[in-house]
Amino acid sequence: MKRYFIYLAYNGQRYCGWQIQNNAYTVQGELERAMSTVLRLPMTVVGAGRTDSGVHARQMVAHFDCDPELDLPDFIGKLNRLLPKDIAIYDIVPVADGTHARFYAVSRTYQYFITHKKDPFRHGEAYYLPYPLDYDRMNEAAQILFDYIDFTSFSKLHTEVKTNNCRIMHARWEQEDDVWVFTIQANRFLRSMVRAIVGTLIDVGRGKMTPDEFRTVIEGKDRSAAGTSAPAHGLFLMAVEYPEDNKIGDLQKIKTFFQNILQIKK
Repeated sequence: MKRYFIYLAYNGQRYCGWQIQNNAYTVQGELERAMSTVLRLPMTVVGAGRTDSGVHARQMVAHFDCDPELDLPDFIGKLNRLLPKDIAIYDIVPVADGTHARFYAVSRTYQYFITHKKDPFRHGEAYYLPYPLDYDRMNEAAQILFDYIDFTSFSKLHTEVKTNNCRIMHARWEQEDDVWVFTIQANRFLRSMVRAIVGTLIDVGRGKMTPDEFRTVIEGKDRSAAGTSAPAHGLFLMAVEYPEDNKIGDLQKIKTFFQNILQIKK
């Protein structure tokens, strides 16, 4: 049995998130169905994490085990022909035995997109807000995130995780043409955490909350004190990173490939 990492992207608008659910249309479900059809075997994939209903991914990583010796270019081509148009496989690489797409990841990076200009071509890919925001104050508040590791205030309630601790490595708003982009990187994220942070930062940008009050929200560990979660369609999983010594495949090739994708998008 050989283990592989599969790198894919998807537009999440039609899906009830990544993870398989009963009577729901999910990315994992479509991927497993396509793989099982091509290989004529029941297949299971394990994702690097879950994305919520409506959230997109420019780079999701998952692993799967397979007995047959795969012709990877042919397998990728067959999967892409079989999968819906809003899911694309970019690469499949062999990895060291036991490497886990979720537990071996050292960081995840998300981006949230806000536009203040009504644009039909960004519909479903950015959150349209018809009023201005104070992004300097939002960045001031975002820097407060680095002072904490317990983000209960931004966690979906009644989840089964053992800890709400996360280590945030980057959090900042930047303007790219007519769009404002919030980039946040951490070793892990809680359910709906990024959207809750963005929604609360929007309250700061609108003057409904000060940066000091944003700090109080974090310290209070009370989800009801934070802002409303921002809509899912503005959120993208951008990258999942792993220690390089776990990979057997051409790491630099994969890294360069995705860097080029992100550069083209910008």
